[in-house]
Amino acid sequence: MRILVLNPNTTESVTALMIEASQSVAAAGTELVPMTAKRGLPYISTRAEAQIGGAIVLEMIAEAHRSVDAVVIAAYGDPGLLGARELFDIPVIGISEAAMLTACMLGQRFALVALSTAFNGWYRDCVEMHGLTGRCAGIYGLDQSFTSIADVQDENLEALVALAKGAIEAQDADSIIFAGAPLAGLARKVRERIPAPIIDPIAAAVKQAEALIALAPRKAPLGSFKRPAAKTSVGLPASLSAYIAQLEDRRGA
Repeated sequence: MRILVLNPNTTESVTALMIEASQSVAAAGTELVPMTAKRGLPYISTRAEAQIGGAIVLEMIAEAHRSVDAVVIAAYGDPGLLGARELFDIPVIGISEAAMLTACMLGQRFALVALSTAFNGWYRDCVEMHGLTGRCAGIYGLDQSFTSIADVQDENLEALVALAKGAIEAQDADSIIFAGAPLAGLARKVRERIPAPIIDPIAAAVKQAEALIALAPRKAPLGSFKRPAAKTSVGLPASLSAYIAQLEDRRGA
C-alpha cells in the first residue's frame, strides 16, 4: 500500500522528520510517499494560515491521488481535511484527528502540548470540529519563541516535557499529544520521562491509514460527504480543476 504523507507547509526538513517518525511504525509493505507544499507558509499557526493551507491541500491531493491508496494531511489542525474527504474517493486522514481518536482509546481525557500559545485558538477549533471538546483536558503551549522550526524539538525539549507533566498533574490528563508536525518523533524520545501514554500524531495517522486501506470502505453515494456535482472553475491548477469538473476519472466511481 502507498500512503501520501502530505505536508501543506513549505519546510522540507519537517516533511523528512515526519517520514522518519512514521517509518518506525509503518507495516512491512507500506510505502510512505512524501510531498511538501511548493508554496504557502513555512509552518501554520493561525486560522487564516490554515485556510490558505487547506486550499493547497486540495491542490496537492488532486495532483497525486491517482498513485496512492490513502492520504495523510501532515499538519496539526487538519487543514483541508473535511473538504478533501468530500472531494476525493480515497481515505484522507488528518494527524490531529488520528491522534485524538487514538488518545480516546487510551483514557478518558487527553491534553495537547504545542510549540506556542499562538496555536491555541486554532487547535481549540480543531478539537471542537472533531466533536472531542469534552475529552480534551486542555491545550498547553510554550510561552517562549523559537529560532528554527527544524530545530524546535532540541531547543525546547525540556520545556515541552515539563508542560506535559504539568498537564497530567494539573488536569489529570490520561494521555498527552505532542501537537504539531515539527514535534514528530518527540513522543518516542521522551516516553519514559512522562508518566502517561504519549501519542505521536503522524504515527497514529499512518497506522489508521493502513487500517482504512485494509477495510476498503466504499465512497458514500449519499450523505453530506457524497461526491459534489460537477462544476467549472477559473484559475485553479489543471489537476484540481479537471477533478472538480469530473473530467478526470475518479477511483471508485
